[in-house]
Amino acid sequence: MKFLLTSVYSNVADELLKLLNDNPENITVAFIATAADVYDDKWFVESDRSKLISQGFKIKEVSLVSKNVEELEKDISDCKVIFVSGGNTFYLLQKVRESGFDEVIKKLVPTDIIYVGSSAGSILITPTIAIAGVEPGDENIPGLTDLTSMCIVDFEISPHTPEIVSHKSNQKYQATSRRPLYEIDNQTAVCVEGTQVKVVGEGKWSKLQV
Repeated sequence: MKFLLTSVYSNVADELLKLLNDNPENITVAFIATAADVYDDKWFVESDRSKLISQGFKIKEVSLVSKNVEELEKDISDCKVIFVSGGNTFYLLQKVRESGFDEVIKKLVPTDIIYVGSSAGSILITPTIAIAGVEPGDENIPGLTDLTSMCIVDFEISPHTPEIVSHKSNQKYQATSRRPLYEIDNQTAVCVEGTQVKVVGEGKWSKLQV
């Protein structure tokens, strides 16, 4: 499985094309916008969806709400790309746990499927979503106390830095988490292929580590 972890997908969309083994016209994307369910204004979801469509991908809308593992596996069985959009990270993690989406993704790690995260969707595959609470942060809508996430990668990621989150706030957070932390702005993404981790895009980024 390959991972493209973005702040704003539409700004780095060409990086997905570099990971493909086929033309976009032949690929169906499982588009999961569940994280945005709690917001009225979903402009960021529309932006990413529109970009994927303009690239030629076929879009299949998939919700994590009121789903189970079997249903999700069926929903994405014909999809070569799984796209998890931005929104409220805490709400997203709640629905991931309820649906078993984390189990589904972990089963797919050995395959050639590509996972694309946008903001909250990027944080989701790290060890914890605690970074989502760094000021100004997401509201912990479901009141989660256990912030353990999918733990597919061993680093953390801070999208929208410095557009929303400050470097200073991240430094304070990383001093307590003590995991490598990639700060990426809205023009940058982290690409993971096997054990290789690289930063792509034309924006600014930094890596905080012990």
